[in-house]
Amino acid sequence: MTSVIRRQEPLLRTAAWVEGWVFTLSSLVCLLIAGGIPGHVLALGLPLYAVMLAGYVMIGRSSATLWIVVVTVAGLAVGALLGSVVVDHAAVLSALLLVSGGGIGALAIVLQGSLSGRFYLAAAFLVNLTIALSSMTSDEAVQALAIFLVSWTVNVIVGIWITDSVRRARDRIARLGAVHRAERWASELEAQRRRSARLLHDTVLATLTLLAHSGRGVDPDALRVQASDDAVLLRQLRHGETPIPRSSGTYNLRTDQAPPVTQSIKALQQRFKRRGLQVHWHGDGDVTLPPHVRSAFLLSLGECLENVRRHAQVDEADVTITQDAGGVRAMVTDSGVGFETDGVDPARLGLAESVVARIRDVGGTTRIFSAPGAGTTVVLEVPR
Repeated sequence: MTSVIRRQEPLLRTAAWVEGWVFTLSSLVCLLIAGGIPGHVLALGLPLYAVMLAGYVMIGRSSATLWIVVVTVAGLAVGALLGSVVVDHAAVLSALLLVSGGGIGALAIVLQGSLSGRFYLAAAFLVNLTIALSSMTSDEAVQALAIFLVSWTVNVIVGIWITDSVRRARDRIARLGAVHRAERWASELEAQRRRSARLLHDTVLATLTLLAHSGRGVDPDALRVQASDDAVLLRQLRHGETPIPRSSGTYNLRTDQAPPVTQSIKALQQRFKRRGLQVHWHGDGDVTLPPHVRSAFLLSLGECLENVRRHAQVDEADVTITQDAGGVRAMVTDSGVGFETDGVDPARLGLAESVVARIRDVGGTTRIFSAPGAGTTVVLEVPR
């Protein structure tokens, strides 16, 4: 029985403790208000009641079988002691019925869940009933039998109901956990797909676009290095790895110590100079950001400049960087052909994913101002 009791739900033990205390205390009150109780009965009965109450407290806190045995023995002793009192007083009978029917009967809540527990419960019921009925008249015995049967049966039903409720609650929690894991997996898979799409757009697709235009305006050596870096990236993605962007725009598999943004800005400046776009840098340059924010900031900034080079029909752009305690801002401005901001195809990755979504993922914001013939200004803001 020991191993079975230890597997009982804490809620079952708590319910047994509460009910056992209520009935045992009620029995003690009935005994104390009864008149004519011999002194030796009180002297023996009060410690036994205290043992029962303490035993139920331990049942609520511990799964040890010892406390069930302690409560059973103390309860049977109280029943035998009250049955020995020859007093024609209803309070004594009530005390006996309360301690035997509910005080000991509360154990049925924790014992009903196992075969060994049911055998123990049946034996305790029979001994308890025998002790209680031995000192009663026939009319009192019928009343006591009815009370015993009802109270112990109710306790068994309460134990079964709590056990079933806990089982169903656990099943629902397990199903919710499975659904949550599936949703998280799908969300992570979608996030990885979007990151891979952004990387491909910002690197491989950009290189292919240059090749499609015969690399006009781009130094052949720079184009060769860029194509080599893109080949490494494709191999990493094919093997299921997650490339991490460097400040130069290439990728590796290890997280490097975050360098000052100014170093990355210089690399961007040289990169776009080789591609034929003259970038004029203004404002603060010696700023730092957390690695993941820095990566998103630089990649988005690079994509804005790539959009200028490919679509604005100009060969220069201005970038102004400012900072404060809250974060870093970059304003990319060109005097090119501009476009209707509401007319951008949402399926195009360049603006929606590689700029707006990437900045949003790190808690930043993107604002775009443009009109046909009026140039374009993009403001990137990221937190520190």
